[in-house]
Order: sequence, then structure tokens, then C-alpha cells
Amino acid sequence: MIFRPGPRWPYTNSVSMPIHIAIPEPTSSDQEYNQRSLPQYISALQSAGAIPVLLPLSESRERVAELLAKVQGILLPGSLFDVDPEKFGEKRIPECGEADPERGAMDEFLLQDAFKLRKPVLAICAGVQALNVWRSGSLIQHLQTPVDHSPGRTVAEAHPIEIAPQSRLAALLEDGGNTGPHVNSSHHQAIRTPGANLKVVAVSSADGVVEAVELDSDDHFVVGVQWHPERTYSQSAFSRAIFAAFIGAAEEFESRKLTDPVAQNG
Repeated sequence: MIFRPGPRWPYTNSVSMPIHIAIPEPTSSDQEYNQRSLPQYISALQSAGAIPVLLPLSESRERVAELLAKVQGILLPGSLFDVDPEKFGEKRIPECGEADPERGAMDEFLLQDAFKLRKPVLAICAGVQALNVWRSGSLIQHLQTPVDHSPGRTVAEAHPIEIAPQSRLAALLEDGGNTGPHVNSSHHQAIRTPGANLKVVAVSSADGVVEAVELDSDDHFVVGVQWHPERTYSQSAFSRAIFAAFIGAAEEFESRKLTDPVAQNG
């Protein structure tokens, strides 16, 4: 089941209600890319027990706000496009791709809602880059390292990462965080300077490229990964654990709404 915005969406405020996760279209202009990439996000969310709520980038902000009032988490997916470097105070270099203003505006709108109400956020690939810039961080516009960070969609284990102990991600590793997993990789940009209150919790073992950040907060689940756990959901316990933790945080958010005036009155 995928929820697509319609004229009405019945909703009852109950802790036992299904968990709904908002996910914007990856791009505003490349429907082939959207149709190729969205099913993997949708499948991962459904397998983790959530109902995806697809947000068309052409949707009015008023309608998006109505929908956001009824979701318990935000997933920011990857994209074909890059974040506009002007947003982090740099001029565009030739290797930097074009931006997608509609997707950028939607990401900012969703992040504002999530941080206002402490809704869980899972940001993937371009999503974590958007999160970082929104938090006043900066990006490397084009990676040049010995590691191939764009080996292709079919490569499930592109390179190993090192995960910081005592992080949310470390707690999800099967061995308790003692071994850094191999992850897939499909990006040419990465975080240079972490945004406000974002801490680096994973780096590429060979070149130190930032691979994951988390919000430095015990009561607000915000995790951003540079790789694509949705693509390896079926074969990777670590990928499944990431989505399970995200949906678990969304369930906690829904429970908290019953006693938290801030969450109730967003």
C-alpha cells in the first residue's frame, strides 16, 4: 500500500494507528529516475511496517502541511540533482551538477516541520546532503579520492566504513559495533563541514569521506547516510536495522503526541 494524496485522508489520533512516513518525489523533472528509484524506498518502508505517503513536488504547501500533520516521520531520498552550492556560500564548479529547486524547497519544508515537532528523519544520499546544508553545513562539490564512490547501482558492497562507537548506527550492527560494514555507494558529493548539532558517525575507511551523520540529541531521531540501505534491504541485516530503528522512532513519536503539547499542536 502506498498513500498518494487525494482530496481527503481519514485519520484518527490513536497510538495503535499505522505509521505513515512522508517521502517526496526524488526529482521534479526526471520521471524515469523517479519510477526506477522510488519502488525500493517504498518497499523498504512497507517491509519495515510503515505506510509511505508520497509527496509530489508540485503539491501546494497548504496540502503538504495537511499531509504532514498526519505522518510520524520523514524520509528524504536520493536524487539525480545536486544541492545548489550558493546555499552553502560557494560558487558552482564545473563538476557540480544542476540543482532541483522544487526538490530543494520541499526538503526544506519537510525539515522545518520535522525539527519543529521532533519527528524522526532518515536522510539518504542527496537527502543527507540537503539535511547538512539546511543545518548550515557545507559540501564537497566533487569527490576526488582513490575510492570509487560511484561504482554503479548493482554494486552492493562498494567500500568499507568505520562507524563511531556509542552512535545510533553502531547500536544496529549485529556484532555490537565492532566491525565496520561494507556499503553500496552512488554519489559524487559528500559532507565537508557538518551542520549545526550534526555529528559525524561514519566515514569511508580508506579516504575519510563522511558517510553518515546523526543529530546530537537523545530524544530526536535524525540519521543521515550517504549510501543506499533501501537498495540492499533484502540482503543486508544492517540495512533492515536502519529502517526498523527509523520506524521504531516514528512509533515513539506517535506515542509521545498523546502527552506532548508541542507534538500535538504542530
